[in-house]
Amino acid sequence: MVAERRNVQPPARDALARAQRSAVHLELRDAYMLDDPGYTAWQRGVRLDRGERSTWWNGWHDAVREAVDRGVAVRRARVVSEPISDYVRYEYDNTFTNLAAGEAVSWLPRRRATGLALPSTDFWVFDGDEALFHHFTGDGQLDEDGREYTHDSALVKLCVDAFEAVWERAVPHDHYRPR
Repeated sequence: MVAERRNVQPPARDALARAQRSAVHLELRDAYMLDDPGYTAWQRGVRLDRGERSTWWNGWHDAVREAVDRGVAVRRARVVSEPISDYVRYEYDNTFTNLAAGEAVSWLPRRRATGLALPSTDFWVFDGDEALFHHFTGDGQLDEDGREYTHDSALVKLCVDAFEAVWERAVPHDHYRPR
């Protein structure tokens, strides 16, 4: 059985399509949209079939692959509490889809983030000059006005610096063993 997937266009897709050099994404929450059909199916024991790409490859994967093919380095870092939440385990189990599309993914246990100055919200940075912030409600839903783009150079630099600090300490997906 294949997990149900919501066909929601990620807000970063347009900016990713414009990116020429880099796209970095920092995730800081231990849970997102707990009513996501993919997550609820995973909770019931449904797992994506790695060998049946057509059941999980979607438009986001196409967008990442197109960016990577034109030379954009796409990296995602996840700062996580340990022991990890069920939702983070779901993300971990499905990270093979990000890797297949060409993303590099690393994990930083929150305890190892001590001393890092991190923004209070998740973000993307494209080519080091545009940031997209995602503002979530307390229960992990994207707020109704939860997408905020900026070209403010000081704010974008803060995000780039935070991402690079996390990336330097993070463990690549292939070596991370969640607890």
